[in-house]
Amino acid sequence: MKKNIILDLDTGVDDSIALALAAIDPSVNLLGVTATFGNVTTDVGARNALDVLALVGRSDVPVYEGAYHALNQQKFQPHDVSVRIHGRNGVGQVSFSRSTREVEKESAFDFIINSMHSYGKDLTIITTGPLTNLATVLQREPELCFWNGQVVVMGGALTVRGNVNHFAEANISQDPEAAKMVFESGLDVTMVGLDVTMRSRLTQHDADLWRSGGKQFGILFAGMVEYYITNTLGSDETYVHDPSAVVCSLHPEYFTIIPLHLTVETEGVDRGRTIVDHRRLREGNPTTKVCVDVDASKVEMSLEKIATFARS
Repeated sequence: MKKNIILDLDTGVDDSIALALAAIDPSVNLLGVTATFGNVTTDVGARNALDVLALVGRSDVPVYEGAYHALNQQKFQPHDVSVRIHGRNGVGQVSFSRSTREVEKESAFDFIINSMHSYGKDLTIITTGPLTNLATVLQREPELCFWNGQVVVMGGALTVRGNVNHFAEANISQDPEAAKMVFESGLDVTMVGLDVTMRSRLTQHDADLWRSGGKQFGILFAGMVEYYITNTLGSDETYVHDPSAVVCSLHPEYFTIIPLHLTVETEGVDRGRTIVDHRRLREGNPTTKVCVDVDASKVEMSLEKIATFARS
């Protein structure tokens, strides 16, 4: 049976790889993509998602626009570091062919709410950006905190330092209030943070393999990844952030996952930090879990599906 998945993306470079990975996997029933802000503005992220889906032959997958800014903010502009890493267009300054499709008229919030009701426990929501869309859903229908599907979050850093500052990871730091709401909601949430995403690597060799097939998909994705490699680690490899969440949703057995009561600091110098909720240390049965280790070789092997697609 195929796994029903919604991808909630701020479609930058690694989001695009995560989207392609899910879209070409025959075991995935990709119900839709919901766009949010983060690496780029929401409208640019939605457009990038449409273009990636067209490139992989999945123009059947609908794309919806969600939040344009954090819960407690009135506007959003991508940070300078996001522009440097992902390019101003979000996809490494590569010029993708424009999809002829437009985003759906229905909002991302309504689509997520309807899908949660329709699919129940047979739905997984994977987020690779700020958690604002899911938090907004919970604000609109608080009873959905009892929904028994699964949420897989690429975000946070529990046992390692952050990538925004010493403790905060980028996706969580964009909207700590939203992340706190989701983590404390009672939903079944698995955090795929920097603790594991920095253990797996995407390399120049991968980009070379993608390009070698001569297909437009492989050529464009190779160029996008090379830009990302240059502007992250600056060597011949980079981290596998967002695709790790897709792999975890399909193969949790690749990861060491610990159940913990997670929360997010929203005040003071620790704002944006993902931590264990000290108020609940003596309580059992946490609904939140965190990945603390991974068989990186298996994550990297999962990315070979993209090379196979690029050369087919």
